[in-house]
Amino acid sequence: MYQPLADLLRPETLDEVYGQSHILGEGAILRRLVESGHIPNMIFYGPSGTGKTTVASIIAKQTNRTLYTLNATTASTADIKNIVAQLDTFMAPNGVLLYLDEIQSFNKKQQQSLLEHIENGKITLIASTTENPYFYVFNAILSRSTVFEFKQLDAAASRQAIDRAVKFLEERNGVKAEEEPGALSYIAGACGGDVRKALNAIEVLFSASQPKDGVLTLTLADAQMVTQKSAMRADRAGDNFYDLLSALQKSIRGSDPDAAVHYLARLLEAGQMQAACRRLMVIAAEDVGLAYPMIIPIVKSCVDAALMLGMPEARIPLGDAAVLMATSPKSNTGHIALDAALSDVQKGKVGDFPRHLQNVHADTYTQEREQGYKYPHSYPGSWVQQQYLPDELVGTTYYQYGNNKLEQAAKQYWDAIKGGKK
Repeated sequence: MYQPLADLLRPETLDEVYGQSHILGEGAILRRLVESGHIPNMIFYGPSGTGKTTVASIIAKQTNRTLYTLNATTASTADIKNIVAQLDTFMAPNGVLLYLDEIQSFNKKQQQSLLEHIENGKITLIASTTENPYFYVFNAILSRSTVFEFKQLDAAASRQAIDRAVKFLEERNGVKAEEEPGALSYIAGACGGDVRKALNAIEVLFSASQPKDGVLTLTLADAQMVTQKSAMRADRAGDNFYDLLSALQKSIRGSDPDAAVHYLARLLEAGQMQAACRRLMVIAAEDVGLAYPMIIPIVKSCVDAALMLGMPEARIPLGDAAVLMATSPKSNTGHIALDAALSDVQKGKVGDFPRHLQNVHADTYTQEREQGYKYPHSYPGSWVQQQYLPDELVGTTYYQYGNNKLEQAAKQYWDAIKGGKK
């Protein structure tokens, strides 16, 4: 019976788990918990292929509890009831260890059906999810569990798993593998930190290649073929998509053009051009803003051109937009001022309009003259001192000039006209 390579080489000890030293290294908290034998309810959170199921299996081997495994995408409440029925019987005299994969697929009722039993300790729950548990797991389960985050493996950790797989397949198949320069390193980088994908790719390479005189050549071209776009995790329903958008914006805000084009490239390669366009427009207003107001129509033109062109040509104007914004002066003063005003409005700090700001078209001719509005264009510099905020907000300052050339020039201009007064 066929058994996938990733399953054949599944680690049997914590030392064989790659890339999770922050929780499984010597002295790390999850390792200490496993070694103690006192296993609490836990939620493992992280990308696919990072060792969540493997660690759960290792934990099960080190306990004297019966292990049950369910996948929430196919399991039902009836499956949970069947497990509960085994409690306090000779089938599970010491309770059970339940590994529940993809817990986010369980609805509230299904998750709540576990509460009584994980609370009294008869079921020890180890749940795993690729989604953020603080959004997808109900609070009643979260409050009774400890969350451990599994990180995406870097290329070095992935390469360790790949080298182990190559050695195993050489011994099993009785061949010697020769790597074209860069072939295995390409797989390590392109698998996107997913060890399962990396091992699947190695297995395909060995299966598809024909050895000559006992030597099997692993080519770079084949490596590129079996791993195409595997690193591009940008599912709109998952965290990775929003992490990519966040990383793009924070890189541009941080004035790092290299990181900006890197994350933009990942979005485009994942087929998320429209999402990238929308985010670039947000960045133009939110992060460059008043330091370079023309950035908004410029980026809008780049986005329009990209949408008209489509990929792959769309990358050209979008790349220009990302680099231009990353290297532009930055200001968030405009939207910060509005956010502060919105906060006051939401708190009910509104007040009546000053009489001289009300709509004159609702007044009689006599009332219009009594309104007292001063028309700024009739005064030097098109400015005259008068109250604009409601009475209860007089003296409130929402906008602060940013420390950039354009806003400082505007400040000097108005300071000169207003004589230093607001």
